[in-house]
Order: sequence, then C-alpha cells, then structure tokens
Amino acid sequence: MPLAPQRADVPVTIDESKCIDGCTLCVDMCPLDSLAIDEDSGKAYMHVDECWYCGPCAARCPTGAVTVNMPYLLR
Repeated sequence: MPLAPQRADVPVTIDESKCIDGCTLCVDMCPLDSLAIDEDSGKAYMHVDECWYCGPCAARCPTGAVTVNMPYLLR
C-alpha cells in the first residue's frame, strides 16, 4: 500500500470507506495524473504530491470521497 493515503499533508485525500472499487472518475479528471488506483484495493490514492488545487477530482466523485486540501493562502 502506498504511503500517500496515510499522510495528512498531501493536497488530495481519499476516504477509502466512501471510495468505490474500480471507479476511476477522479483519476481520469486529474490534469497532472497525480491520482492512481491501487491494484490491490481498487481504491484511488494520491501517488505524487503535485497538485494544482483545481478541484475536478473532488467535483466528479459521486460519493464525496475526494477532498482537496486547499492551503490557507489559496482560499
């Protein structure tokens, strides 16, 4: 299992309890390919720390599992 889902300081966090196995909507929407699907669990995770905070990944998630952690200075 990758380390990114365990960290709280990554730009995008995925609530694995809400994430639908095999759904790739957030991964498909990310312009930087920062999100990926874990082959073992079928859940999304952030595999690189780069993010533009653009938000389509969170907006497209049908269950609200994706959260974009906007830095205070960008709000």
